Amino acid sequence: MNGILKRGSKKGLELTWTLGKVIFPVTLVITVLQYTPILPWIMDRLAPLMGWLGLSGEAAVPLVLGNFLNLYAGIAAIISFEFTVKEVFILAVMMSFSHNLLIESTVAKKVGVSWWFVVSVRLGLALISAFLIHLFWQGGTKVATYGLAASKNPDPGGWMEIIGQGLQTAFMGVVQLALIVIPLMIVMQYLRDKGWLDRFSVWVAPMTKFLGMERNTSMTLVAGLTIGLAYGAGLMIQAVEEDGVSKKDMYLAILFLVSCHAVVEDTLIFIPLGIPVWPLLLIRLVTAILLTAAVGFIWNRLQQKRKETSHEHTYHSL
Repeated sequence: MNGILKRGSKKGLELTWTLGKVIFPVTLVITVLQYTPILPWIMDRLAPLMGWLGLSGEAAVPLVLGNFLNLYAGIAAIISFEFTVKEVFILAVMMSFSHNLLIESTVAKKVGVSWWFVVSVRLGLALISAFLIHLFWQGGTKVATYGLAASKNPDPGGWMEIIGQGLQTAFMGVVQLALIVIPLMIVMQYLRDKGWLDRFSVWVAPMTKFLGMERNTSMTLVAGLTIGLAYGAGLMIQAVEEDGVSKKDMYLAILFLVSCHAVVEDTLIFIPLGIPVWPLLLIRLVTAILLTAAVGFIWNRLQQKRKETSHEHTYHSL
């Protein structure tokens, strides 16, 4: 047991260092930027787009904060304005697909998936879903009634306080990362040494096969679904290095997870905003399953045809 604790802790510390080098500077920069003219300028540029999505100009504020920071910042911005139930629901769906965009997309790059692939998919899903909801849902015209939600902290009073808040936020982000990753790596080391990972892979093999992936991606999917893309990246990195997850399967896994990572937690935190959360959960799950299964099917067919063509070419050459 001591060996498991030692190996798991070592892997957890190594992964915390790897991911912390991304999370700390990005969090610091974005936290400071929100008190400069840069983020307000971005919000002004996005205001005309809001009308096409059924949103008022003020909706750009929670969208920018949610994408650049996290869901909690976006929710804090939502309760600062008076939106309709439909607008809040659209914002919730959009931020569910594309929150914390810089950190989570940069972390995904650590497992060999293109940063632009992650960003394009997440923003594309957010925009398409918002447009479709605006187009087909005619209800939700009443003003949203917010329940108990996290209030926004008072703004810092100068550059020293701004930088201090940025450093504190970035440091706590890394601490939170360590508190999740290190115990997770210890548990994973135990499950690996005891042979439970192989059994679990067999249990979820039908699901991963339906999505077009091999069964060795199972733990990657579970980690992302439960603890999120940024924190689950540690397990993904380990899967690539030790479980031999292919590049194709990792792309499919990331495609699935960018649609519905941390799906339970990210859905529940919208309850205080007074919107229906079951449709939000179903939209993310159904989108993830159908999109990944379709891409996986096409990708596997193309690979099969490529192999058949290669074999025919070799046969004729002989």
